[in-house]
Amino acid sequence: MLSDLIRPLTTLYLELHRDPELSGEERRTADRFAGALEAEGFAVARGIGGHGLAGVLRNGEGPTVLLRAELDALPLRETTGLAYASGGEASHACGHDLHLAAAAGTAALLAREPGGWQGTLVVVGQPAEETLEGARAMLSDGLYERTGRPDAVLAQHAAPLPAGMVAHGYGPMTAGSVTFRIVVHGRGGHAGAPHLTVDPVVTAAHVVTRLQTVVAREAAPSEQVAVTVGSFRAGERANVVPDRAELGVTVRAAGEAALTRAAAAVERIVRAECAASGCPREPEIVRTGSSPVTHPDPATTAAVREAHAAEFGAERVAMWPPSLATEDFGLFGEAGRALHGARGVRLAYWMLGVVGPAAWAAAPGADAARKLAALPANHAPDFAPDVRTALPAGVRALRTAALSCLGSPR
Repeated sequence: MLSDLIRPLTTLYLELHRDPELSGEERRTADRFAGALEAEGFAVARGIGGHGLAGVLRNGEGPTVLLRAELDALPLRETTGLAYASGGEASHACGHDLHLAAAAGTAALLAREPGGWQGTLVVVGQPAEETLEGARAMLSDGLYERTGRPDAVLAQHAAPLPAGMVAHGYGPMTAGSVTFRIVVHGRGGHAGAPHLTVDPVVTAAHVVTRLQTVVAREAAPSEQVAVTVGSFRAGERANVVPDRAELGVTVRAAGEAALTRAAAAVERIVRAECAASGCPREPEIVRTGSSPVTHPDPATTAAVREAHAAEFGAERVAMWPPSLATEDFGLFGEAGRALHGARGVRLAYWMLGVVGPAAWAAAPGADAARKLAALPANHAPDFAPDVRTALPAGVRALRTAALSCLGSPR
């Protein structure tokens, strides 16, 4: 019974929330999650692709279904004011702590009801999702060889919807992305003699300005594309022209072709602006990360959506439009076949509401769109799920989805 698990699951959630760990550093988080799985009889393999882990529970013949939750937190100082808030420079501002607690609850319920399903249940704690490195690392480290090839991989993600709601999409759920580290090389010198320098700050500023035309003039109006300069670093003193400027740029798109074009445009513009400025060296353009577009399988999505409608009521199952948020979840399916070698792995991915009824009612606006715009969103320092309502709903949503993909008892 879920009611028997709420107290220990809430304790797990609070521990995870108070003690977040950044991407690649998730040792304590992994230990807590692994311990919860082992307590329910899962055989747990640790240290997969870093701090990743996979718990396996075999229950006769049938499909293999993998549930994925993320271990890492964000480099943000939490401002929620909650009694259990993180006090350091990291916080679970994306809801990964909720994902883990819901996955632990689902694992416990299914382990305790072996007569209700057949097959193999795999529960994965993935590191480094926020840096888009963890799925690739786990798959490259032989995740599927250790657990068996999954027939379906399921994941849910916290969203500022009312708790008890879920939302599915039939097109791309999350965008593909490419992240660049760009170094513009100039010739430094005295601020009073700019004619003797090649100012990389000016060149980089032109790059930033020109990059805004990629979406405006190189993407079709019907395409979802975003180009963001997230960091700009140059120099230390006002009276010194530095010899380099460094940019961090992310390109996102809801389609692979648009992503390829936009990423190529970024590289072309950087090189052209450096040439126009007479930079003494070619720019350094390094792709530091990438993620594929997440394409849920239509048939699996329909089955999970139908199961959710039966569980929560059709009025609490919504549609979710394509988003320019990024994920590495797509690598568990066809987009990652070069890593794992498995064909036909089906994905299902949905959004899970986490806003409590009081907060939703108090949010300004007469319709859902205005309330969504007013509520703290993922990656905001004041984002936090309402654990009392969101956690039970998260367990129900993931358990229901898993049962819709696992085999039925004969």
